[in-house]
Amino acid sequence: MILIIDDDIAVQTSLGLLFKQSGFSYLSAEDPEKALSLLKEHKFDLILLDMNFSIETSGVEGLDLLKKIKTVSSAVPVILITAWGTISLAVEGMKLGAVDFINKPWTNEHLLESIKTALDLSVKETAAETSRSKLDEQYNLDGIVGEHPEFIKVLETACRISKTNASVLITGESGTGKELIAEVIHNNSSRCDNPFVKVNLGGISSTLFESEMFGHKKGSFTDAKENRKGRFEIADKGTIFLDEIGDLDLNSQVKMLRVLQDRTFEILGSNETKNVDVRIVSATNKNLEKMISSDEFREDLFYRINLITLKMPSLRERASDIPLLVNQFVNNLKIIYHKDDLEISSDALNWLSELPWPGNVRELKNLVERTVLVSDKKLLTIDDFKIHLNNNSVAHNSSLPAVGTMTLEQIEKSMILKAIEFHKGNISQVAKSLGLSRGALYRRMEKYGINE
Repeated sequence: MILIIDDDIAVQTSLGLLFKQSGFSYLSAEDPEKALSLLKEHKFDLILLDMNFSIETSGVEGLDLLKKIKTVSSAVPVILITAWGTISLAVEGMKLGAVDFINKPWTNEHLLESIKTALDLSVKETAAETSRSKLDEQYNLDGIVGEHPEFIKVLETACRISKTNASVLITGESGTGKELIAEVIHNNSSRCDNPFVKVNLGGISSTLFESEMFGHKKGSFTDAKENRKGRFEIADKGTIFLDEIGDLDLNSQVKMLRVLQDRTFEILGSNETKNVDVRIVSATNKNLEKMISSDEFREDLFYRINLITLKMPSLRERASDIPLLVNQFVNNLKIIYHKDDLEISSDALNWLSELPWPGNVRELKNLVERTVLVSDKKLLTIDDFKIHLNNNSVAHNSSLPAVGTMTLEQIEKSMILKAIEFHKGNISQVAKSLGLSRGALYRRMEKYGINE
């Protein structure tokens, strides 16, 4: 049952009709006293609270009532209804425990989606923890390696919330696998057959932000030679992954906030308003709370993107997973480079597990790939890996001495030459195997004087 708290009878009637058509039972209250009385008499699954009880009020009364509601029924999810002028108060409401806020005028689809998400999350909060094997049985976790308890907690939460439409913020150091968790959420959601669109916001300049995210019409600016769809339109009915969201400048944050709140946007060069149905998953390696305090990140945007927050543990915090990760990398590389007899010694696995890994999983993967690509041995030992730690951040942060005389540039050149030889000069395959774009590969080849 839903409790509607609003002093406008027309709004109560409109919402009541919507809920009745959608299969929800409801009761209404036009003032705080009646609302609190109903809370004592009935068990509600969700509360819809208008921030303003009359034209004269500022929204503070809504916050006061929210505090009392949380005292009486702390577990019941509360969604706030707010006008643009009281969004700052709605953000305060989120801090007090509200799960979402809806802008006036709202769309019924957006409101119902928010209600369904809040109800789903409320139910899933009581789900029991499970093991990695159980997760593998129930969910699509292809390519996800890890059994450390801290990693399992993140993975379990990602799986549990995947069926909802809740916005998710994934935090953690660079290289911890935030994108992989975003893919887990999408692949196990009802949107899995629709697009999963990845956007590196750190790589988009403020001048191109609108064109990249919302699209443009031909002739809308000098280089607009043809119509182009933006990332949000491409992601319609699917999931959009906003990576490095902490790198957005304040002006772009305002534009992002608009589309996240209303699920509408305008194509650059057009007055047409488009609606979009997307799941929002964001990621950052920055401390957004600290950025808010220094006015570098909007607080209202922060509460829009983090209905659920997942913090990825660093590789140092899940060191017991390092042997599993290394073996997976080696097994994959054996197939790619046709090195069927390749193995790694147990001493090398133990040694790798003791390193600090400031670059996390990405750094570990790069070291393993460099070693496999350059080495001609069938059994990789500690010394094989030590060679490629020279001039590497792990080496400088480790008490273990780096050995070998190859510079990083020499290693990179050797890797490129071996990859070109292996792929018989197929530049596309070489670039793919090295994790580079064709352009980036050509620049490195030019730098090292390598001809095709």
